[in-house]
Amino acid sequence: MNETVIVDVNQKKSTISPDIYGHFSEHLGRCIYGGFWVGEKSPVPNVNGYRKDVLKAFKDIAIPNLRWPGGCFADEYHWKDGIGPKEIRKRMINTHWGGVVEDNSFGTHEFMGLCDELGCKPYICGNVGSGTVQEMDEWVEYMTFSGESPMSKLREQNGRKDAWRLPFFGVGNENWGCGGNMRPEFYADQYRRFQTYVRQYGPDKILKIAGGPNVDDYNWTDVLMRNAHWLMDGLSLHYYTYEYRWEDKRPATVFDDEGWYRVMKNAYRMDELVRRHGEIMDKYDPAKRVSLVVDEWGCWHQVEPGTNPGFLYQQNTVRDALVAGIELNIFNNHSDRVRIANIAQAVNVLQAPVLTEGDKIVLTPTWHVFHMYKAHQGGTLLGATCATAAAGTGDISVPALNVSASVKTASGADTYTVTLCNTDVNKSRTVNIGLAGLAKNITKAEGQVVTSGDVHDMNTFDKSDTVTEKTIGVKITERDTVSIEMPAHSVAAVTVYA
Repeated sequence: MNETVIVDVNQKKSTISPDIYGHFSEHLGRCIYGGFWVGEKSPVPNVNGYRKDVLKAFKDIAIPNLRWPGGCFADEYHWKDGIGPKEIRKRMINTHWGGVVEDNSFGTHEFMGLCDELGCKPYICGNVGSGTVQEMDEWVEYMTFSGESPMSKLREQNGRKDAWRLPFFGVGNENWGCGGNMRPEFYADQYRRFQTYVRQYGPDKILKIAGGPNVDDYNWTDVLMRNAHWLMDGLSLHYYTYEYRWEDKRPATVFDDEGWYRVMKNAYRMDELVRRHGEIMDKYDPAKRVSLVVDEWGCWHQVEPGTNPGFLYQQNTVRDALVAGIELNIFNNHSDRVRIANIAQAVNVLQAPVLTEGDKIVLTPTWHVFHMYKAHQGGTLLGATCATAAAGTGDISVPALNVSASVKTASGADTYTVTLCNTDVNKSRTVNIGLAGLAKNITKAEGQVVTSGDVHDMNTFDKSDTVTEKTIGVKITERDTVSIEMPAHSVAAVTVYA
């Protein structure tokens, strides 16, 4: 089957913010403890308590930012419990996630140190649900004030003289649900009040992110934008992809063709959500100053059999790779409004790019998609159209191909990145990619693909390289056109030099 993708090299659009490729780390299951953090005395190789292998994995995909401490955990987290000598830090029950004891050995200093090790921006989510304005005010002062004050002195007593840079601060999380079960009108007033005390003490601006809607709650977006848009820099959106109804989720590895296409259809829904929430935001912010921040997205399957249901540990197959590819393409294509996004979650939770067990590590198919797509970071979005057939089964159908394209220019040479997803579970496709308006000849083209012989394939601790990036042949068929043979159920990245 032949498909055609046209990339208009003269239709240069928005910059694809690197922060679209962000990640999320909550105090949930083994994301922090055993994931990022093992402690300085652990036999697992570490740097100041952070796992070396996990650090490397995220550096290799150029992680731009990391969100913490939640999630639902954020609105029960009191930051002063996580500072000072570890032996005297308050122990608490993690009521949202498994009812386990949280000893607060990973707190503000440890998180900021993790971001330093990763070379990424910290994105901190503050406690509105059970916290106070004073608590949030003092936390921002503790982290960012460089002069003399009670909180800066306390920070210095705890071993850090210099203030940190804090680019992103979320004022609460899911305040329509676990963050307080608020009505939008009430939260809008709470946001206006709390954000006042997220002060900018130094020259570096803190982008304030309001707690936005759950999936298709368009009224929430309208109320928040109408009542507070001039006081926010971002509005969050949360949407998880699953197969049937929420209560009927199945494990990540258990699905048939219908289950495959249901998930593909639900992944494509992200485009509708971003577009419709964006249209509401446009009414109040036509200049698109306020970012749509998709800071929780990804697949939410049933937990793996035999694991703590409160830890949300799930495997990751070729199907998850397709979801990652589709939704990252959607974010790229809406990068005029979507400037920050965070897949949930980074390690051992939900659609994790990285899994760990003891001293072992697995890079999941999702990690490999992020690795292929990282060339988009900071690129200029190009107009791309795809004349494609449908794929599906029964009464479920989706576009067979999904695409985004960008360009970077250095030393007078252009590098084009085109990322594609073939959602067809059974059929490969010949894809012709034309660079319309290209003034120069294509000089070189290469490609990578993530797929496997079986859509249920995954990487395990016993066999960690079943689903990885592989080279795909790219033919230069005309001076401005290349062609690839794209396997069924695959994600590909094509790089073209001109």
